[in-house]
Amino acid sequence: MRSRLHVVWLAGLLWVALIGLRLYQLQVVNHLRYVHKAHQQQQRVVKLDPPRGTIYDAAGRELAVSVEVDSAYAVPAEIGDRAATARAIAAACPGLDARHLEKLLAEEREFVWVARKLDPPVAAALRRLRLAGIHFVQESKRYYPMRDLASQVLGYVGTDNHGLAGLELNYDAVITGKPGLRTVLRDARRGTAVSPDLFFTEPRPGGDLYLTLDAAVQHMVERELQRAVEQRRARRGSAVFLDPATGAVLAMASYPAFDPNEFERYAASSWRNRTIMDAYEPGSTFKIVTAAAALESGLVHADDPFDCGMGSIVLYGITIRDHKRFGIMSFADVIAKSSNVGVIRAALIIGGERLHRTIVAFGFGRATGIDLPGENAGILHPLERWGPLTKAYVAFGQGVAVTPLQLAAAVAAVANGGSLLQPYVVDAVRRGEVLERRHPRPLVASRPISAATAEEVKRLLERVVTDGTGKTAAVAGYRVAGKTGTAQIPVPGGYARHAYLPSFVGFAPADRPSLVGIVAVEAPQGTEYYGTQVAAPVFGTLVREVMLYLGVRPQRQAPSVWPGEVVTAGLRDGGPAAPGPPLAGAVVPAVAVATGATGPTGTVPAAVNRSAASSAAAGPAAITAVAKAAAGPAAAGPAGASPAGSRGAAVTAAADDDDDAASEDAPELWHSQPAAPPRPSSRAWCTPTIRSTAAWARSCCPASPSATTSATASCRSPT
Repeated sequence: MRSRLHVVWLAGLLWVALIGLRLYQLQVVNHLRYVHKAHQQQQRVVKLDPPRGTIYDAAGRELAVSVEVDSAYAVPAEIGDRAATARAIAAACPGLDARHLEKLLAEEREFVWVARKLDPPVAAALRRLRLAGIHFVQESKRYYPMRDLASQVLGYVGTDNHGLAGLELNYDAVITGKPGLRTVLRDARRGTAVSPDLFFTEPRPGGDLYLTLDAAVQHMVERELQRAVEQRRARRGSAVFLDPATGAVLAMASYPAFDPNEFERYAASSWRNRTIMDAYEPGSTFKIVTAAAALESGLVHADDPFDCGMGSIVLYGITIRDHKRFGIMSFADVIAKSSNVGVIRAALIIGGERLHRTIVAFGFGRATGIDLPGENAGILHPLERWGPLTKAYVAFGQGVAVTPLQLAAAVAAVANGGSLLQPYVVDAVRRGEVLERRHPRPLVASRPISAATAEEVKRLLERVVTDGTGKTAAVAGYRVAGKTGTAQIPVPGGYARHAYLPSFVGFAPADRPSLVGIVAVEAPQGTEYYGTQVAAPVFGTLVREVMLYLGVRPQRQAPSVWPGEVVTAGLRDGGPAAPGPPLAGAVVPAVAVATGATGPTGTVPAAVNRSAASSAAAGPAAITAVAKAAAGPAAAGPAGASPAGSRGAAVTAAADDDDDAASEDAPELWHSQPAAPPRPSSRAWCTPTIRSTAAWARSCCPASPSATTSATASCRSPT
């Protein structure tokens, strides 16, 4: 009996020992393992997006901010009628599909996102439904208070709060911040609880960006660019404005634009920052680079005479034509009148190697290095791949592709005295209390030309506005310099016959530049598609507005500053040719003088008499001023010499060039034409085929005024 009792006690002790050992194993040895498994079953950690840093413009205005909004999630086990719940949610939240929601709510999961980052009115409507199993948690959402302003520069973010384009993408690591964590508990009855007492870490906001963009300047540029594109029924437009002394971008616009608050509703093409992503053949605006290379070489000077071949030149059996029949004129006039033949002859003088070296030094063929993603390097073939005609085509802007930003940066190098600066958009980054300047001093990429050459090119470009193809960019009170261009748009197999890209690039004031910019409009419709008709007036309007906004005071200028013209206080939208009385900034050709005014030779040109009636609207004071300009001495400038060099009276030049605004550097679509049969000799006679003797003499023999006296006058074509 006692032995049995001992066996029972021994078995009991052994059982207790085994239980204790098992408990020790569960609660001590494997404690952490089972705690972890319990946490996996009972807890879910929700990652909360941190507030992204704020993006400010140059004046401290908020361009991109982060706001706290509600996100809705579901616990499927707490929902009874899932189909009815899905329909109710879809009715309160536009864009959600009830069938898709029902499938999500039917999943065997503890946590399902229903709708994230809801707008406050939508979140309030969903809360009022008081649906079982639907809970809310706060998250950070990106918001752009100025909507589509600078949208391609700022970019946008996705639902996961990471940047997908623009500055939001390029500075994502700086702006993003550190996420927060929220713990959600699940009990034995599959219920959930979200309480402040549970584990929780606050999200840490990211760094703030301070841009060089000025929202006011950006708005002016976008408004005028949109107006130009819509009025001309063009495909799109681009514009960039820089500070030539630092490389800071003051405005960067592409139209059409989009609202980054709801970017998914817009076509993907509107997301592109075309000022840095799209490369195009610049056309005649590239003659600035050719002129700089020619003058820097020392082989060409501004007053050197160039034979423009009466509008054509033959190279290797190919005829390249001008938009007008120019004869012999100075290199300054070649640039002012935008002669293709003239710049080709300059390129032939300096050679392809020197031209290519200058183009590279101006930054073409490589990215500028701006702090924005997706920049296009453009196209510039190596010198060894240049064919016999390449330097001729490149001289007037064909066979090379550039971005608007590249061209603006190159012209800024001319404006600032010869230093190519790296453009930038972000001026400073603030992390907490620490402010880091990203560009404490300008970054000089290269020095393509000397300061002396830069000053000479400035003078040439100012002549373009005062006496050449860029007259529609003139602004009363400000000396404007720049260059027009009207390039063909390449298509597979050649160039489009009726699609052009007019542009204007320039700076102001010409004597102390504080603003450099480019305006380009792609494929305008109608009969007006030249740079002087489409882009130059937009540039002039923006110069006037931005200069006043920046506090650059206009100068009091005498009519002598504008060779062949008088500047009034008015400018109509349509430019100088617009009917009606002029408004602020109008440019009235000097040929519009009262009958009886005399020119330098004591006679009145026919064009002056014909246009006398049109000057009446300008008033007696304007007529008097124009008459003085037509008389000759006022056009001579401070030094007493005509700004046109050795030309005759300014009024004669104005009469001859009266149609520049309507036929500036025309698209270079004629270069593929085979050469005409050779002339019998270099002294071939020019056949008078035009009935009007004066018209024939001006078109056939511009260098021979005496030829107007007779229709049978012997006019030799220049060689």
